Amino acid sequence: MPRRPDELEREIEKWRAVARSRPERIDPVGAGQESVWDYPRPPRVEPSPLRITVEYAGVTLADTTRALRVLETSSPPVYYLPPADVRTQYLEPTDHSTLCEWKGVARYWSARVGQRVAEAAAWSYAEPLAGFESIRGHLAFHAGVLDACTVGEWRVTPQPGDYYGGWITPNVVGPFKGAPGSEGW
Repeated sequence: MPRRPDELEREIEKWRAVARSRPERIDPVGAGQESVWDYPRPPRVEPSPLRITVEYAGVTLADTTRALRVLETSSPPVYYLPPADVRTQYLEPTDHSTLCEWKGVARYWSARVGQRVAEAAAWSYAEPLAGFESIRGHLAFHAGVLDACTVGEWRVTPQPGDYYGGWITPNVVGPFKGAPGSEGW
């Protein structure tokens, strides 16, 4: 992770300049569905009125109807939950961080319930870049390392791969970035 502001700025510009392409086949959109290929780049943030829940080791870690979702071309939505609706006593800070060229530097937390630990289960942006101030301090969760995450009535399927944290539900169609061969999307 870059340590100086000038290094961070160069890294952000490098990632923003990466050429992107569309896959040859985009899944058809049915009634009540949306395609990740209609999402914008750079991403946008919008409120989600749906009930969002996160469960791990028999504990509801989060439950909210005040989530924000980030929509970005090729990725399923990522839901950011206000910290007041998260049981943060089950989250432990890690040394792990990542860089998003649009949102900035993310900090990670592991979820611990009793003896069970889900490493890097959540992340947030303490100082998001311009345009993403609304997600400051909100927490997003990796569905793939937790027991259950829901959006409304739907149980979430994690985005392919282990880097991105999007949540796939039946109302969102792809194909989705994260699977092998999708690095340039």
